[in-house]
Amino acid sequence: MRCIVADVGGTTLRTACWDSGLQALTGVRRVPVRGTGGLDAEQPAEVQRAVVDQLTEEIELVRGGPEGLGATAVGVAFAGPVTADGTVTGAPTVWGGDGGPLPLAELLAGRTGLPVSVVNDTTAAAWRYASPGGPPFCLFTISSGISNKIYVGGTVLVDDAGHGGELGHLLCDPAPDAPRCDCGGRGHLGALASGRGLLAAARRAARARPAAYAASRLAELCAAGSPPVPEDITNRALARAAREGDPFAVEVLRSGLAHLATAVSSVFLGTGIRRYVFVGGFALAVGERFLDVLAEELCRVGCFGLTAPDVRDMLHLGAPDDDHCLIGMGRLLAGAAPSNTTRVTADSILTK
Repeated sequence: MRCIVADVGGTTLRTACWDSGLQALTGVRRVPVRGTGGLDAEQPAEVQRAVVDQLTEEIELVRGGPEGLGATAVGVAFAGPVTADGTVTGAPTVWGGDGGPLPLAELLAGRTGLPVSVVNDTTAAAWRYASPGGPPFCLFTISSGISNKIYVGGTVLVDDAGHGGELGHLLCDPAPDAPRCDCGGRGHLGALASGRGLLAAARRAARARPAAYAASRLAELCAAGSPPVPEDITNRALARAAREGDPFAVEVLRSGLAHLATAVSSVFLGTGIRRYVFVGGFALAVGERFLDVLAEELCRVGCFGLTAPDVRDMLHLGAPDDDHCLIGMGRLLAGAAPSNTTRVTADSILTK
């Protein structure tokens, strides 16, 4: 089976062809998504139309190339809750907090003439790491925002209305002036511990403690020979500085991961799951230090019954690439998931 797969994130749109016989992606293409980066959206409905247009164009590019010849289906992993019929009910990192439900599977099927399956991006990514009879795990994506999914008993837990796996909207800071989430709320986990959230935290810290910032490795990476300016901080520089152990950058990282630790501890205490996989551009860019700091914060908030080595042993980074959703979506379309964990598209293709 050959199918076209796409991954729509808050920053990047990825497309490729998945060959189930070879279990491989071909022709991977990455372009900036025609979204707004969250709350910048003034007309979410217009952004929705632009995203649908872009997806259609990118799918047709793959379909018209040598890798797309003979493709029989399309699978889209989307950064937001998705219902059983392929309707995106929200996408804060793409078009902000409003916009209304978008029947994406139906729209794309009508435009392409192919059966189209749409699922949440982290749901798709989980199928890259799932194996029949394998142990349960919780996958977290740490990138423009934060989302999670739990895999247990051969299924990814999400209901037909798309609920489940949205810990990025967990309220962590109730202060009225807490950082604003892309959904419009304040103090959510995604506003504090995502790549975007930590970038904003680093800039706030640099403004609040200019001397400490000026003396940091982070400032060295960002200044390029000029006086350090907080607005010059980038996610790439922040991740590198934290990975290298810069105290200023690690402190910023810890400020967000303290909240992520509360979320992970809650999943552990409520379910007993002892395997947590972290993907997403920011987490993977920081690398093992991301897990080390998270483990320290988990020990601080507590994982009842576990020792410090136990806690560290249950944290894992995903594969060092950005193909998680594409590979997972391909496996899903090719039947890696049992039918009772699938989603129904406009053309009755089984996905989930």
